[in-house]
Amino acid sequence: LFLDRSDAVELPIKFIPRYAGRYHCQILLKSSCDVRVYEIECVVNTDHAEAKLEFRTPAYQEVVHNIPVTNVSGRDWKLEAILEGQGFYGPPLINVGLGETALYPLMFKPVAEC
Repeated sequence: LFLDRSDAVELPIKFIPRYAGRYHCQILLKSSCDVRVYEIECVVNTDHAEAKLEFRTPAYQEVVHNIPVTNVSGRDWKLEAILEGQGFYGPPLINVGLGETALYPLMFKPVAEC
């Protein structure tokens, strides 16, 4: 059975994800002589993520924020950290397994009042 485009029917779907991740869906279409199930998977990635951290500590004393990094993708992550700014320290690489949350220890250690 071959259908030409004139036999096609559009099925508009509106999808509004709240978070990045994988979303699975099944669409069941029934008629008196046919049943069809369509499986749809939507993968939502964030193009740009922003976060703001505020560090307050007495002069010359370090403070550490453990930043959670959650991997909701379909593969393991090996992330490289590039730190800019005087007094910030942290590991250059972090591995986050599929479905896991890893903590990135970002340290601020001021060498003067700032």
